[in-house]
Amino acid sequence: MENSSVIVSFVLAAYGNTGELKYLYFSIILLWYLSICVANAVLIVVIHVDRRLHEPMYILLCNLCVNEINVSTSLYPLLLSQMFSDSHEVTLPWCFLQMCFMYTSAPAEFCSLAAMAYDRYIAICHPLHYDVIMNTERVFVMILLVWTYSVLVFILSFSFIFSLKFCANIIDNVYCDHQLMIKLSCSVSVHSYVADIFFAMMSVFIPFSLISLSYMKILSVCQKTSKENKQKAVTTCTPQIVSVSNLFVGCIFYFTDFRILVTHVPDEIRIILPMYLVICQPMLTPFMYGFNFPKIIQSCKRFLFNRK
Repeated sequence: MENSSVIVSFVLAAYGNTGELKYLYFSIILLWYLSICVANAVLIVVIHVDRRLHEPMYILLCNLCVNEINVSTSLYPLLLSQMFSDSHEVTLPWCFLQMCFMYTSAPAEFCSLAAMAYDRYIAICHPLHYDVIMNTERVFVMILLVWTYSVLVFILSFSFIFSLKFCANIIDNVYCDHQLMIKLSCSVSVHSYVADIFFAMMSVFIPFSLISLSYMKILSVCQKTSKENKQKAVTTCTPQIVSVSNLFVGCIFYFTDFRILVTHVPDEIRIILPMYLVICQPMLTPFMYGFNFPKIIQSCKRFLFNRK
């Protein structure tokens, strides 16, 4: 392990020995992963098939569901494969691949919510110009910008990791966390800490600021409108507010873990908290956004049960 050139794989040490419980854990994780994929896939298919849902809000929701499947797939297959592994080894290329998907999905999540918040801002604050501003072409440009921005944030933040030389290969986690991998490198420079702050700013705080700005303007307009319009605005905006709040809490868990020395927190909690976003958010999205809207509920009934 002293020679960095022999490091071709990492050991995910957080799995430990679960004994016979691994079958129970495997079943729970598999069921949860399949539920996430099915719930989000149903929304994607329903929105694609039903032309009445080819509106900016639902197209942006469809993009968000794609990202939920993407981030879940970056974690759960590895978790499932490692449940029955004795060595808990993961190859270096696979570790890098997992990081690419996970840390591209994070800014994509926030940027997608920022795009949806902007859509609600235009719909509520500029209803007469909504069809002109939020036309189909512009919506697809926004989606393209979301993914381009997310990929660029990942490349600018973590591309230096691919050239690191590692002097150890024990990762105290159940997935390839970039901070833990940096700690295993033979030389840790200040660039790694700068990259961490840059990633947090670009993937969380800038999109969160844009989301907050959109809702502040919506709130300002709602103060001057009728009670009925206020209720309608609250109904359409509540899912996003809940989702963004949940994301922000999850980000606090993630960015404080392994960066702050916490000795009184049990290892199991310390390992699960950084995965809070990947565990909860992909399942929260389809139920908070999709199955909460009457038009989507009706479309799902027609699609799944052939009801009118």
